[in-house]
Amino acid sequence: MVSLSATNQDVRPVFPFTAIVGQDEMKLALILNVIDPKIGGVMIMGDRGTGKSTTIRAIADLLPEIPVVADDMFNSHPSDLELMGDEVRNLIRKQEAVETRFIKVPMVDLPLGATEDRVCGTIDIEKALMEGVKTFEPGLLAKANRGILYVDEVNLLDDHLVDILLDSAASGWNTVEREGISIRHPARFVLVGSGNPEEGELRPQLLDRFGLHAEIRTVKDPTLRVEIVEQRSNFDQNPQSCIESYKDQQLDLKQKIIDAQSNLKNTNLDYEFKVKISQVCSELDVDGLRGDIVINRAAKALAAYEGRTEVTVQDIKKVVTLCLRHRLRKDPLESIDSGVKVAKVFDQIFEGS
Repeated sequence: MVSLSATNQDVRPVFPFTAIVGQDEMKLALILNVIDPKIGGVMIMGDRGTGKSTTIRAIADLLPEIPVVADDMFNSHPSDLELMGDEVRNLIRKQEAVETRFIKVPMVDLPLGATEDRVCGTIDIEKALMEGVKTFEPGLLAKANRGILYVDEVNLLDDHLVDILLDSAASGWNTVEREGISIRHPARFVLVGSGNPEEGELRPQLLDRFGLHAEIRTVKDPTLRVEIVEQRSNFDQNPQSCIESYKDQQLDLKQKIIDAQSNLKNTNLDYEFKVKISQVCSELDVDGLRGDIVINRAAKALAAYEGRTEVTVQDIKKVVTLCLRHRLRKDPLESIDSGVKVAKVFDQIFEGS
C-alpha cells in the first residue's frame, strides 16, 4: 500500500479560524458538527456581511487531512467499509492493495442555480445500454463525501433540492436511478446552510432537519468592530504573515478537535439528564424526537471538546438553544424570542440540578 501526502496544492490562503472575532455561537455549532457529524449539520441565519462564509471556509481549512483511496471519485476511506464506494469495497474484500493519499477535508459550495443532476450526478444511459457499462459522472454530493457541503442562501434554494441534501446527509448515501439503472455511493458530509432571515425562512419541515440553528447579528460594539476590520485588513495585505501569527493557536485547536473526535465514544450522559432533556422538549411542545437526540449528541460533543468524559448541566445549557430554537412552533402573536423561551424552560426544569 503506497501512501502519498497531498503537497503543492495551489489553493487560496484561508482566513484563520482562531483569528475570527466574535460570532461564538456560529463557531461552536461548526466545531460540534465536525466532532460529531451525526448531529446533522447547522443552519446559520444572520445579517449580510457578518462573516458566515469566511467562518465556514476557515473551519474546513483547520481540520486535519483525511486518508482517501487515490483516484477515487467518492473520497473513499481506505479501511472503513461504511465510507467506501462499491468498487473500492470489492477491492478491499478481495484483499487487493489500494493506493492511498491524504487530502484536505473537502469543502464544496453548492450554487443556487444547481440542477438535480449537478447535485446528485448522472448515469450515461447510452453507454449503459449499448456497452453494458455503468458510467457515472459524479455530482456535488460525491465530491462532498467526508467533508463539508455549504449552501449559501439555502432559504432561496428549491425545496426539492433541500430535501435531497437533507436525505443524503441523514442517510449517508446518495442513490441515482435512471431508466432502471441504479448507482449508490457514500455521501457523508456536514451540511451547512446560511441565509438572511429578511429573504424568507425555510419551511418548518426542512428547518427541523438541521441539527443546530445558529443566529448571528452584526457586532454593535465599536471597539470590537475596529478589531474585526483591522484583522481583515491585515489578512488582505499579507495573508501569509497573518496565517503564521495564528499558527500555534490553529494547531492547538486542531489537536483539541482531533482529541474530541477520538474521545467522543467514551463520553457519558447521565440518565437523569436525558430525562430532563426530554422534559424540556415536551414542555416546549417540540414535534418528534429529533430535538432530544440532537441535544444528547451536541452535549456529549461539547463535553469531549472540553476534555471531559461526563456531560454537565452547563454543557446542556450551552447547546440547548442551538438545538431547539428552530423546532418551536411559530406563534405570530407571541413577542418572546424563541431562544429566550428555550432558556426559560430549561432553567425551570434543570433548576437545582
